[in-house]
Amino acid sequence: MTRAKVDASIVIPFIVFTTIWGTTWIVIRDQLGTVSAHWSIAYRFFIAAAAMAALARWKVQTLRLPAAGFAAAAALGFLQFVINFNAVYLAEHHITSGLVATVFALLLIPNSLLAWALLGQRPSARFAVGSLIAVAGIALLFAHELSEHPARFDAILLGIGLTLVGMLGASAANVFQALERVKRFPLLAVLTWAMLLGALFDTAIALIVAGPPTIELRPAYWLGLAYLGVFASALAFTLYLPVVRKIGPGKAAYSSVMVPIIAMAFSTWLEDYRWTPQTIAGACLALGGMVVALSRGRVLVPAPDAA
Repeated sequence: MTRAKVDASIVIPFIVFTTIWGTTWIVIRDQLGTVSAHWSIAYRFFIAAAAMAALARWKVQTLRLPAAGFAAAAALGFLQFVINFNAVYLAEHHITSGLVATVFALLLIPNSLLAWALLGQRPSARFAVGSLIAVAGIALLFAHELSEHPARFDAILLGIGLTLVGMLGASAANVFQALERVKRFPLLAVLTWAMLLGALFDTAIALIVAGPPTIELRPAYWLGLAYLGVFASALAFTLYLPVVRKIGPGKAAYSSVMVPIIAMAFSTWLEDYRWTPQTIAGACLALGGMVVALSRGRVLVPAPDAA
């Protein structure tokens, strides 16, 4: 496969799943209401697991896994679809979705460090410099969100703490699924079972924390749930995890840097979000840092064998 083809196989999925995840923060916010966040998460991943199973059937791929494969799927499901999502949904009870997305953009840091420790993927000097530039941009966006949406100090700390817990769960999941002993299992099968087992874990948590399941009849709630289950979960993770395996968890985590910028763009369109010199500077730094970190010579996104 040529370098150009490899790059296209990374860039196109990157654009798709990053754009999808840039829209989810507004949708998640709308989910927080009558139905407990824990039940909304469980519903979401039952829908996602069904969509993944349908995709595997359409592609004529088996869902059978050996015992070690089920163990890997359970671990992935617990880290990604239980710890990560429960923490993020709860965080949005205390701070704005924009602030949660901005804090989550720091995912590139634990992803890079864990990939170095567990996968031997040492970050290059270019990647380190670009990441510092991007983090500076994220800090500007963070400061703006904090000033625009002030809250109680204890609520801010709790919201940020929950977001960091979710971020660490996602980071551990990203690196875990890139381990050689996990990569040998069929991706669609692992994802299907990870989402189903994650939904079962989420159901147990919901029963303990929120009690019996609740249903909201509002059409917007179910349309949002379908979007989050099918597009933001089944489709996005099907595209995202192969990119993680090709370019490494550190570089793939730059999708999280783009998400708050895309979220602000959608907010400009749907919620009359107003850009300021501070947010423009933050977005430019984040984008510039990504270009520096992911570039190598004239190739914007490195091939899998790049350092």
